[in-house]
Amino acid sequence: MKRVFTILAITGLLLFGAAPKAIAQDAAKTEQVADATESKTFHQELKQRFIEGGPFFMGIVLVCLILGLAIAIERIIYLNMATTNTKKLVSNLDDALASGGIEAAKEVCRNTKGPVASIFYQGLDRIEDEGIDAAEKAVVSYGGVQMGLLEKNISWLSLFIALAPMLGFMGTVIGMIGAFDSIEQAGDISPTVVAGGIKVALLTTVFGLVVAIILQIFYNYIISKVDSIVNSMEDASISLVDLMVKYKK
Repeated sequence: MKRVFTILAITGLLLFGAAPKAIAQDAAKTEQVADATESKTFHQELKQRFIEGGPFFMGIVLVCLILGLAIAIERIIYLNMATTNTKKLVSNLDDALASGGIEAAKEVCRNTKGPVASIFYQGLDRIEDEGIDAAEKAVVSYGGVQMGLLEKNISWLSLFIALAPMLGFMGTVIGMIGAFDSIEQAGDISPTVVAGGIKVALLTTVFGLVVAIILQIFYNYIISKVDSIVNSMEDASISLVDLMVKYKK
């Protein structure tokens, strides 16, 4: 009997002593899995979602993002370089006209970057031989040319903004068609059958909308920058005409 009680006691100790240990080990493994999931970087998560969304439509949307960002960055650099302090330029032209005449004013325009200085140069180049009216027409005409240069490639950016969500929605439709094909083949509407197609559909939609939102922010900034430069050009052109009239008197 003693031997039986001893065996029972040892078995109880093993069972009740090992259970908490096993539970602790399971909890430790669960925590390790959770930590591994939490430690996954944003880049890894984005890469995984991109692969799950399907390479074809996700790849096309990614190309739209890359091309759109390239155009946006090029326009932002160009517009920042085209920005001119028009008040300072008009003041320098006034001083140059008073001290050295048209040639001095043209030299100021040649040494100043930006579309405003180019417009001023075209007007000053015609005032001596053709008069104020011809100079004013040259300013207006060349102002239109400079506006075209400022707005160059912006239409492509708007195209990518419209194209990205449409491609995402197309991927959504194709994903839903795949989900219904799976239902038809399996003869069942269980979540596991349709989950894959619906997941692809949602991922393509989200990615397309994110690309459109990013490019739309850049597009609005570029448009506002162009409007600001155009307004400065128009105000400065009026000031230039006034300076030319004052010089001719």
